[in-house]
Amino acid sequence: MIGAPRAQMFGGDGIAAPLRHPTFRRIWLASVLSNLGILVQGVGAAWAMTQMASAADKVALVQTALSLPIMLIAMPAGAIADMYDRRIVALVALCIALTGATALAVLTWLGLVTPNLLLGLCFAVGCGMALMGPAWQSSVAEQVPAETLPAALALNGISYNIARSIGPAIGGIVVAAAGSESAFALNAMLYLPLIAALFLWKRVAEPSRLPPEKLRRAMVSGVRYIGNSPSIKIVLARTLLVGLLGGAILALLPLVARDRLQGGAGLYGMMLGAFGVGAVLGALNLTRLRKHLGAEAAISVCTIAMGAGFAVVAVSLTPVLTMAALVVAGSGWTLAWTLLNIGVQLSAPRWVAGRALAAYQAASSGGIALGAWGWGHLTDLAGVEAALLIAGVLMLASPLIGLWLRMPRIGARGEETVVLDDPEVRLELTGRSGPVVVEIEYRIERDNALEFHSLMHEVQMFRQRNGAYGWSIARDVADPELWTERYRCPTWFDYLRQRNRATRSETATEQQAIAFHIGPGPVRIRRMLERPFGSVRSKDHTTDTPPRAETTATRTASPAIGTAPAAPAVRVIAWPNRP
Repeated sequence: MIGAPRAQMFGGDGIAAPLRHPTFRRIWLASVLSNLGILVQGVGAAWAMTQMASAADKVALVQTALSLPIMLIAMPAGAIADMYDRRIVALVALCIALTGATALAVLTWLGLVTPNLLLGLCFAVGCGMALMGPAWQSSVAEQVPAETLPAALALNGISYNIARSIGPAIGGIVVAAAGSESAFALNAMLYLPLIAALFLWKRVAEPSRLPPEKLRRAMVSGVRYIGNSPSIKIVLARTLLVGLLGGAILALLPLVARDRLQGGAGLYGMMLGAFGVGAVLGALNLTRLRKHLGAEAAISVCTIAMGAGFAVVAVSLTPVLTMAALVVAGSGWTLAWTLLNIGVQLSAPRWVAGRALAAYQAASSGGIALGAWGWGHLTDLAGVEAALLIAGVLMLASPLIGLWLRMPRIGARGEETVVLDDPEVRLELTGRSGPVVVEIEYRIERDNALEFHSLMHEVQMFRQRNGAYGWSIARDVADPELWTERYRCPTWFDYLRQRNRATRSETATEQQAIAFHIGPGPVRIRRMLERPFGSVRSKDHTTDTPPRAETTATRTASPAIGTAPAAPAVRVIAWPNRP
């Protein structure tokens, strides 16, 4: 917050509070340098393209090449971040980006770069950053306490925008003095401090009670979770809209510098620097904005600031006025993205945090990439002034979408997962046994039937997003007080995962449903193995269902599956009557 006292800045919810933690501080400082290199490369790539091709769509495609990989591989990257050590995933991703940046520098120095090769290598660097994004962002919660997480996320945005405030200007100077190949080489060098910081991070791996999901199933789990989370879907829709409209300013600024203001690489760098200064000022006021405005009002203020800035940039013919408008647009830009990022992170439990962030990154970068391509084509048809003016007007009108897709209250759902003891099992099961059918019988007073039925729709949503399918609720026609909830899980391991993924608020909802039960005993729960091939043995004295041989590779622990001690960060409770 501008002018805030030191105690307020470094307090529990102050913007600088996360910097008191050495691991976060070290990685954050290195990320500033890495972001600086990325922006220097962006300036070099955009300006190199203006020298090789005059068409506006080719120049705009540089931004698309850098952003499109995030949209294409976001979900696999998020699943990998949730399945494996996030530190190792981030290191591998940085090495991929380093390789692409180094190749770009060497080939440009040798004079072998063509427009298509430039786009291809920018795409390769983007792939590395796309793989890194979910692992890096979801690991922030492992580096700082929960109460400082919003400030840590804001600081990550500030790190990018501190780099934005000086990086483009440095990039413009480097390109003007030594050529684009020097900008690419500088980017490659500035990856090294972040690689070192992540290498030095002694991440404490949390023991898992169950083996990790396969990549395909992990991706399906992420999509299923998001598809059954209305609040996250609204945030993603708003993210996509901001990206589609906001992509105009990033894609067209080189043309504004060259055609509207008759400037060169130095002016382009100064314009991006002004945008970055505004972004830093906006991020410093995040706490004040969140304190005084709700999520919907805050996003509306940010998009109005961006729209006004875009419109002024469109009509301005003087560098001073253009840069002043970019300060305003940059402030709204970083505040909007930070609010949307916080909305996703605080709405998703840790087991799916990487995949939720991947969806956010896909929506933001996909919107920017598609928007950049569209605004580039519109510029070829109508000119840069008309394209930016249209983008500004649409951004000014974008708060109207809140009438249909109102932003949810940020952090409305608790993240902490309640881990339960495994249920009693007397069949000899493997992790792949299934499908598993679960039936829960409730006895509900007839006067409470409507209220119970409405609450069960909420139960349906969290059962499905945590891994269940085929959910239904039925009422006995001969005994109207008897209700039966029924759902399936593909395998026994999937059922154990579904059972232990509910957050505190979801568990509270389930307890509300159970509270409607009038007895005489507790709710009755049946867990059944559907198509039980292999579960019927000779000792059962029946030959109706022939046993099926199982290889050693598919065998796991039998009834004691998943009884290892839980991770220290989660609380294990004995609740045998839990579905």
